Amino acid sequence: MAPWWITFIALLWELQWCVCREVTLPAGPLYRVAGFSLSLPCTVSGYEGPRTQDFEWYLYREDAGGRQIAVVSTRDVGFPYAPFQGRVQAGEVRVERDSGDKARLIIQRLRPDDQGRYECYTPSTDTRFLGNYSSSVEVKVIPDTLLITHSRILSGQPVTEGTELQLTCAASVQSDQHTHVSVTFGVRSSGGAESLGHNLREIIAIDRELRVTPGHSGGYGKRYRDGEIALEKRKGDGARDLYVMKMSALAPGDSGSYFCEAVQWIRDPDGKWERIAQRTMELGNLTVQPLVDTLSVSSVPDGDVSLQPGAPLSLTCQVTGVGAWNCSALLVQWMRRGPTGGVEVEVSRVGPDGVVTWGDDVSRAGGGSMEKEADGKFSLRLFSVHPADAGLYRCAVSVYAGRLTPGPSSPATITQRSEWVTVSLKTDDVRVSASVDLPRRPLLRRGSTITMLCNVSVETSASSQVEVQWLQKPKEPARKDVTFSEDTTAQLIATLSYDGLTRIYSNASDLSVDRVSATSYRLRIFSAREEDQGHYQCQAEVWLQDPRGGWYNTGARAESETVHLYLYARVADLLLIPLVVGVSSALFVGVLIIATVTCCFMKRLARQRSRIRK
Repeated sequence: MAPWWITFIALLWELQWCVCREVTLPAGPLYRVAGFSLSLPCTVSGYEGPRTQDFEWYLYREDAGGRQIAVVSTRDVGFPYAPFQGRVQAGEVRVERDSGDKARLIIQRLRPDDQGRYECYTPSTDTRFLGNYSSSVEVKVIPDTLLITHSRILSGQPVTEGTELQLTCAASVQSDQHTHVSVTFGVRSSGGAESLGHNLREIIAIDRELRVTPGHSGGYGKRYRDGEIALEKRKGDGARDLYVMKMSALAPGDSGSYFCEAVQWIRDPDGKWERIAQRTMELGNLTVQPLVDTLSVSSVPDGDVSLQPGAPLSLTCQVTGVGAWNCSALLVQWMRRGPTGGVEVEVSRVGPDGVVTWGDDVSRAGGGSMEKEADGKFSLRLFSVHPADAGLYRCAVSVYAGRLTPGPSSPATITQRSEWVTVSLKTDDVRVSASVDLPRRPLLRRGSTITMLCNVSVETSASSQVEVQWLQKPKEPARKDVTFSEDTTAQLIATLSYDGLTRIYSNASDLSVDRVSATSYRLRIFSAREEDQGHYQCQAEVWLQDPRGGWYNTGARAESETVHLYLYARVADLLLIPLVVGVSSALFVGVLIIATVTCCFMKRLARQRSRIRK
């Protein structure tokens, strides 16, 4: 057997002969379109010498009888033959390096006579001439048949935020080769110089495999998932295909210059897709005005409205600057607050679904309606106004731009309010006073029926009724500046409404309230208990009748002074304790006597028994 070192040297010798130069090009034939670019990458491996290798390109035309035409070289500026010399000097034909041992031939605009077999040759830097020093590939130049047209161009007129946009682009290609077409809609924003290079955005595309893909920037992915952006391919006339893009709700950021781009693709023999032709069609400029600049909300009539009680109130909310009414949903609310300010409350609303809801029981009790009279006109009507309806009114409009059916939690694009309208009522002067009377005779005892009277005096020229409330508090208010009704410990126990309806709120005792005369109202407590003791007060509110026959609360009210109810014990309750004490004492004395007698008898009996035994 040969020594190991001889075997090792032989192996190294064989490996030296196995490492040889190899030049590779993509597999062919390659089909490219006249007028567009050609890029041929050439790679060399297994070489000796410097890491930066030189490349030379040759063309063998079919009509030149196999004659070699020098195209371009990385080491000799005078290398190109006459057909390519001018194009090389102009930079239209050039070599671009990807690395020291990889470069690509670039022909910026292919011509029909550029068709042929291209050879990539690498001059030797090896110590031995081993391997493959060149490689070639067939390039076929096919006619440019990619066409792109549009149905309309944007007029350039400003549109309102939330408006729907639809753009149509038609593309076709006629080729003997199997090619695919992709279509992309995009926009170039009108940003300043600081946004240069970042102002082109792809909105949505149908790629070469017929997949719809939204753009990666500008939030188009989310808008596509939300259904706000869509792209559809339709069959057009002849061999044309129509591509229709819809944007349901334009935003101010959508302003810019729109374009449609069609790309022709072919699959090379190595399985990779290559872009071989491209057309871009300008679709015009679009300016989207923000709703904050266009939306206007106003109330009619404006200023002050003065009415008599019982008269109808009609207010109209006018909305303009929304754009197309069939593209955006609206939420319209009528709000009110007191004549002197205070908390703003909702009177009524009509939602995006057209359903009217009332947020104020006072307005609904008086009878009213809210409706959409026309696009941009929403009316509020109260059929019979009362003093409680007086105050400041305004309408609030929330716009959901581009959304006809927003979800309950969807935020509005913008909310705008009208100016306040002051609604005042000319009411009759009303004066009212109240006093409470608690008869002290006969003596007020527990278990008896307690009667209190509330005497009310009303001065007014109109027909009136009084609503009386009875309140109880176990103890008198600690602070004199706090009224009885403001005291949180005071309890409303009964009410007699202006229409004679009785409401009892106390569950502790049996109560009744009634009207005993035109000015006197009675509270009775049956089988009074200790819990019924305390301070009592009556409150009176005046209701007037309007010309339509309805009753309304004037807001005039009076509070009586307080009376204190103390219940004495009954006679039976007073005799119970002495009786119990007496009976208990008699029983104790009786038991004591019986015990003493029994003890003495037992001692005497014991002495007699002892004598007998003796």
